[in-house]
Amino acid sequence: MSEPIPAGTLSRGARFLPRPSDYSQLRTSWRADVLAGVTVGVVALPLALAFGISSGVGAAAGLITAVVAGLVAAVFGGSHVQVSGPTGAMAVILAPIVAEHGIGSIAIVTIMSGLIVLVAGVVGLGRAVTFIPWPVIEGFTLGIAAIIFLQQVPAAFGATAPAGERTLFAAIDVVAHVQWGKALPALAVVAAVAAMMLILPRIHRSIPESLTAVIVVTIVAGLLDVDVAQIGELPSELPAPALPDVDLGALKSLAGAAAAIAALAAIESLLSARVAATMSPTGPYDPDRELTGQGLASVASGLFGGMPATGAIARTAVNVRAGARTRVAAIVHSLVLLAVVYLATGPVSGIPLAALAGVLMVTSFRMVSPHTARSILRSTRADAAIFAVTAVITICFDLIEAVQIGIVVAAFFALRQVARRSSVTREPLPGPARPGDEHIALLLLDGAMFFGAAERISTAITGGADDHPDVRVVIIRMSRLGMIDATGAHTLAEIVTELEGRGVTVILKGVQDEHHQLLSGVGVFDSLRHEKHLIGDLDDAIAHAREHIAEQTDIPGRSDSG
Repeated sequence: MSEPIPAGTLSRGARFLPRPSDYSQLRTSWRADVLAGVTVGVVALPLALAFGISSGVGAAAGLITAVVAGLVAAVFGGSHVQVSGPTGAMAVILAPIVAEHGIGSIAIVTIMSGLIVLVAGVVGLGRAVTFIPWPVIEGFTLGIAAIIFLQQVPAAFGATAPAGERTLFAAIDVVAHVQWGKALPALAVVAAVAAMMLILPRIHRSIPESLTAVIVVTIVAGLLDVDVAQIGELPSELPAPALPDVDLGALKSLAGAAAAIAALAAIESLLSARVAATMSPTGPYDPDRELTGQGLASVASGLFGGMPATGAIARTAVNVRAGARTRVAAIVHSLVLLAVVYLATGPVSGIPLAALAGVLMVTSFRMVSPHTARSILRSTRADAAIFAVTAVITICFDLIEAVQIGIVVAAFFALRQVARRSSVTREPLPGPARPGDEHIALLLLDGAMFFGAAERISTAITGGADDHPDVRVVIIRMSRLGMIDATGAHTLAEIVTELEGRGVTVILKGVQDEHHQLLSGVGVFDSLRHEKHLIGDLDDAIAHAREHIAEQTDIPGRSDSG
């Protein structure tokens, strides 16, 4: 007989599964959900095609990802209104992988990254996104927007991007060697799409400007027989799911790429879900369930020949503004795109690539908030530097490196600020002065004693003892010490040892309970001359110090002490 599954295990597993409460508002909101799903599906169609092409995987893969991953993430994700699919950031990170490993590697890397994200959700890493500073997020967004724009430059000029070059340099190369005979028709298409996307919302906000612009430009280009490259043939049905052919060598070579894609998918999906939670009255999202849902979505997408998926901030915002309240809206969005696959791939295949380039160029500008950028640049020098560094590294080098370096730079500035606020000051003894008090130094440790401040605090204490050779007892007040790490504790042990070695008695006053284990473990208490020199009350500490001074100088009031 098999052992029963513990109840706690069941409850932990059940929180990642779909439940009736996911659709609790459906009875009153189903009409709005269906309308929102149709709306966001219309908006998502040109973006899915464009991001698929931009990534180098192809328009079909972008469409398949929007259908399959969008449906799976809607059912299993942790947000009620999140819409998932191919995104610009994912297209940016996939393009060099396709160039280096070939298009056949995408199915493998999609499934691998999906499994990594799935595991991250199961082990509870969903809250980790809260540790990414705001300037890093905004710098990353600015960099992604710039790369999306630059990626469209070859299509906008009717050219092919040079293989193997980074996006920035490829765009510069295309512009430097432009062939105006091919470029002018493509640029005209881009300009027409951009103009309609800017003008149509001013006519009426309900007009799907990107889809309308693409349809109009496609029809006009066909009637005028404009010589521009088109999407080409698309599948008229979803392919059957299949496991890609893999070998150990391929898994090893793609492991780093899969980890980078997983990190990007997790960050972008959680940020999008967090934004959606602030926009929608549907309540908070579950970050761990969101990761498991996005992981399953990418695995499913890879099995059907798609690309990695993430939560899409722009499409999610459209979904919320259209009135979505339950997951049905995102499900309908995927069904709308599925209908396109089976019913409309013929007309879709004739869309000019330059038209999709125009859609993405306008989208890239809309990703950037000038107000947000100004707010960060006007805040502090450190935050402005973090914002700029993250954006520049994103554009010139690598997306994940940009986030990592941005976090490191932010941590450096934060630690430097904490270190500056950490101090040691000498205080006067409270109450009336007594004979011998000049031999007692009362030192207050304030802030944090960690690796960034320990050396400075040590120099201040031991250097102060050098400057005041008449001091025979040092009382170190630790009640105001907010944080201490192993480096700080080890440094404190060294301080006590050095002072005691000089014949200066050290008394520790007010050690907090949460610091006891660490201080004991690194030997701080063992460095004290006597266990009685660990005192909780300031008056008791001063009285004990005065007894020591009295013993050494024969001042009246002498008594035995430890």
